[in-house]
This record gives sequence, C-alpha cells and structure tokens, in this order.
Amino acid sequence: MKKNFLKAFTITVLTGSVFSCDKKLDLLPTNDITSATVYKNADGYKQAFAKVYGSFALTGNQGPAGNGDVQGIDEGTSDFLRLYWKAQELSTDEAVIAWGDVGIQDFHNMNWSAANPFLKGLYYRSLYQITLANEFIRQSADDQLSSRGISGEDADKIRRFSAEARFLRAFQYWVLLDLYGSVPLVTESDLIGVTVPKQADRKTLFNYVESELKAIEPTLAAPKSNEYGRADQAADWALLARLYLNAEVYTGTKRFDDAITYANKVIGSGYSLISNYQWLMLADNQQNTSENIFTINYDGLRTQSYGGTTFLTHAPVGGSESASNFGISGGWGGARTTKNLPNLFPDYTGAADKRAQFYTNGQNLEIKDQGAFTDGFAVTKYRNVNRSGAAGQSLDFADVDFPLFRLSEVYLIYAEAVLRGGAGGNLGNALTYVNNIRTRAYGNTSGNVTSISLDFILDERARELYWEGFRRTDLIRFGKFTTGTYLWPFKGGVANGKSVEDFRNIYPIPTDDITANPTLKQNPGY
Repeated sequence: MKKNFLKAFTITVLTGSVFSCDKKLDLLPTNDITSATVYKNADGYKQAFAKVYGSFALTGNQGPAGNGDVQGIDEGTSDFLRLYWKAQELSTDEAVIAWGDVGIQDFHNMNWSAANPFLKGLYYRSLYQITLANEFIRQSADDQLSSRGISGEDADKIRRFSAEARFLRAFQYWVLLDLYGSVPLVTESDLIGVTVPKQADRKTLFNYVESELKAIEPTLAAPKSNEYGRADQAADWALLARLYLNAEVYTGTKRFDDAITYANKVIGSGYSLISNYQWLMLADNQQNTSENIFTINYDGLRTQSYGGTTFLTHAPVGGSESASNFGISGGWGGARTTKNLPNLFPDYTGAADKRAQFYTNGQNLEIKDQGAFTDGFAVTKYRNVNRSGAAGQSLDFADVDFPLFRLSEVYLIYAEAVLRGGAGGNLGNALTYVNNIRTRAYGNTSGNVTSISLDFILDERARELYWEGFRRTDLIRFGKFTTGTYLWPFKGGVANGKSVEDFRNIYPIPTDDITANPTLKQNPGY
C-alpha cells in the first residue's frame, strides 16, 4: 500500500473486530468495541472505512481456530483474491495446480460439490465484506451523523466514503451473482441476528447491482481524482460495462448497447495504456495509474498474508526457476498453465508478442500429471521486483497491486459488444482499441490486425488478461465452459478433456449456508 490513505489500514477498528496487520501491536478486547466507540467522530469513521477496503487484501485476526475473518478455512488461503482466482482460473484452460489440498483439484476436474472448502470460503468471504460495507453504510446515514454532531466538510467526506462502500458492496454482489447465481441479498436495512437473509434470484441481484452503481455515480469522485486505491466514477462505469457485457448470461436479456455506453465513459475519461505490458504486475505497479482504474493494494510490510499477489508471485515458481528473479525467497511449486494458453501466442518466448510470459526450461508443454509441477509451463506474469529489477520490500510478501479494472479490459468490452450487435459504437473504433492493445504487446504495429471476430476477441482476452480472474466468466459467455466445443487438458478430469454438465456454469451454495438458513434453495444439479 503505497499511498497515504491506504497506510491507514495498518490498524483499523470495526464493530466486533480489531485488526493489526503485523500482529505485533496490543489489541483491545473485542467485547469492548461498540458502534458508539468506533463511530464517535470523523477519525473513527475513517478507521472503519479503512477496514471495508482492507478486507479485500487482508484476512484479519487469527480466530480461535486460526481462521482469521472467515471461519472454517485456513487464514493463509482465505483472502478474497486467492479464493476468487482459484474459482475463476483453476476451473479453466489457463491454470492447473500441483497441490493436494482437499477440494483444490475439484476445480480443474470440474467435479466440485456444495461441500468444497474453497467455494465455501469465497462465498463467506464475499458475504463478510458485504457485512462490513453494510455496517459502515448504516452508521453513515444522515441521522447517525447528526446524532454524533458530525456536519460540514467531515459529513461530506463520510457521505463519499459511504458511496465507495456501496461500490465495494456492489462489486461483491457482482462476484456472487457471477459465481453462485442466487444468493442472500442483505443491505444496511437488515440487522444482523434480527433479519433472516432472503435469497434473491439472478435477475433481482443484477437489478440491485445496476441500481446501486447508478445511484452512487454522482457522489463518487471524478475519474482519476481520488486517492490511489479508492473507487471513483471510472471504476463504477467499468463495473457497469462488465455487468452489461454478461447481462444475457445473468438475466437472459442482452444489454450490449449499455456495455458500449459505459465502456465509452471510461475510455473518454483520460486513461491510456502504459508503454510496457511486462510492467503491469510488478512491485512498483502503483505507477500504472494511467491504465489501472481500480486496484487491490498490497504492501510487503503492511499486508502480510499468503493470499493476494503473494500467492500469485510464489505459487508459479518451482522446478529450475530462480526465486530471486521474482523477488521472493522461494517458490511454492504449484500453479502452471495448460498448453491451450501458450498456443495462443506466436511463440512461447515472448519474442514477438511480449505478453507471452512463460518459463519453459525443464517444463513440459503437455500435462500428464496435474500433481507434477514440471508438467505445464510456468507463468511469469507476476514478479515481486520493480521496473529496474530490484526486489520488493519483503522476499516473503509481495508489493504487487492487483488491478480489478484496467483499460485493456474496457477496450475489449467495447469491441466484443460491438461485434455482438450493440449500438452506440462502431467497428472502426473497436479495431483501433484492439490494435492499441496489440501495438503495446508487440512494441510496434507488426501484430496489428485488419479485422476481428468474436472468436478472435475470446483469444485476445486470454492473451491480454490471462491469470487476472476473467477466464471462467469469459468461457461461459462464449458457451465454451462446460460444452464439448472447446476442450483443454483434464477438463472434466479426463486427460484430453471432455464436456461436463451445464449446471456447472454456476457454483453451488455451500452446504453450511443451506443448513443454517432453510429458506435458501440450492442451485440445480447440486
């Protein structure tokens, strides 16, 4: 975390929870913390607000079972990004993993159940972050501010904080909408322990996320004007564009016109691609503000966990790779890719298309054993070094920030929505945006194309966005996730790949939540 606002995350206090990121500071007993204590003044609000953001990057206190904020899963694996990445990437052609943790091989084999611990962890992590946002939004209502004597500039700042908390809540509801379909919908109006959460279907969730994002737009900071790592209007528009691109999957109704509208808003707000693709995921990528629209911020000294980009820098390093080249003390020998991803590039070395970041020495292109790290090329996209090659602040925990939204995705949303018949854009602009991406990738115009198709866009999204948490959603939108029209090694647990049941386009509601809330209905097929 490299800007002043986010450094405040080191110590934050929220109702019922106290957090110390390095666990070296004295902690107040949690039963002494009440809303009256936390929200007594503007400084207290900012501390609580920091926790809403910080929960994206951190896992909180060790609980009685060593589980941090989310019980029932090891704290080291329970952060949002690590769980989300597994669900979005390990289930596809872009990633396999060598480890034998209970449930982890279920992703690539596509045989997960409602008892899968990682799906349970992600589900509860998203709901936990929604709960934090709800509490902050509830306490930030005008009547609450008035009762605490907070007015003027302080009150205005808190109202903007509240709008950002609503954005973070909308983002997590989009995650649940995309992965789990129908989930409990709980807002600041629903008191914990009083209201039984009611399940909302996919269309209801879609409408809720859409309405929230539109409602907060006027209150959010203008694009590129907020503190680094905080949401602004461009982040709001980018999430709307992504939501609309997938609207037909979520609701059965196409919204490509709207995807173009909001992509245009982002594109017209002053963003530009950085000059070097290989700088995107480095330890000093806080410099990439021209391209990164909204990030989860990590700091090797202040956000020490085994999730996030620490996971993404360590897990793909093994075999004959030198850990020092990645700014880490040692690799974990876990994550690789199937042959489908490197085969999308002109060559594996990145000599032509610089986005091809693979380690091949001693690695087999073909995968015969998912548990053997040397089967499958390693991905070198995430490195805990800066642009000059110097290591980050810590060899154990990464400084690499993770962009949840960046300009390349928005360019590709625009292009795909145009190809799918959306109004408000044109093929000429779509081709220009794609070639902007490819000019950066090749370092010149040699990789530019004269025409594009939907199949090309799917492949280009893989080349540009691989290992950034998009692939499962993309394959579902293109009808290739569960079907036999597109196969990859060990899809469905078979060496050459096979189709699986279509119900696996949505993950199951965890068994624990079905048991705890009998009003919930399980997704079909589970």
